Amino acid sequence: MARSERLLALLQLLRRHRHPVSGATLARELGVSIRTLYRDIATLQTQGADIEGEPGVGYVLRPGFMLPPLMFSQSELEALILGFRWVQKFADMPVTKAASDALAKISAVLPAELRDELENTALLVGPRRVVDAEVVDLVLLRSAIRRERKLRLAYADGAGTFTERVIWPVALGYFEETRMLVAWCETRDDFRHFRTDRMREIALMETRYPRRRALLLKEWHEQDSRPRRPEDGQSCA
Repeated sequence: MARSERLLALLQLLRRHRHPVSGATLARELGVSIRTLYRDIATLQTQGADIEGEPGVGYVLRPGFMLPPLMFSQSELEALILGFRWVQKFADMPVTKAASDALAKISAVLPAELRDELENTALLVGPRRVVDAEVVDLVLLRSAIRRERKLRLAYADGAGTFTERVIWPVALGYFEETRMLVAWCETRDDFRHFRTDRMREIALMETRYPRRRALLLKEWHEQDSRPRRPEDGQSCA
């Protein structure tokens, strides 16, 4: 087990004990020597963990200590970097920039050994195939989703036919070749899927839709257990 992983495991172990636990017990559960255990406790204390106790008495992690974001296991770090790289490759520009900024913030506070892992990970993401063809602002779409506001939408289907709808935006899906909005359509009185590159105009309405987004999202999942890709012929009808 890498040292960073062992420190994280020690913190999690201390969280499970409300009363002081002996160093011998902690060392046995972690599979390390008592000397290594004492060194690890000292390291966590210097990093801000409110661990009280001493050899022969036991140790306890005081309530209120929040696990710092720099404490990742190697597997967690690999999952994060893979996710960030996918977002950087396939998301729209504001989200791509946000991912790069977040990754830079995490890298800045990581210990040197983990920073090297972050910068040299061998996990890669395939080539970008999606084209930024939207004429509408996806930031506005995401804002409408967060605020649970209705949208007035001008939309062109696959045949080029234009329609105007009032929709309740529920979720925005990012695929390798396109992006798609899941929404309740007042015209169809049902869920519909709208490709963002076929949206010609959107307007945020002041009206909140009458049902909570979490409930709508749950109903959509129950109705369709997987996000339908545009080639399924269900983008909008």
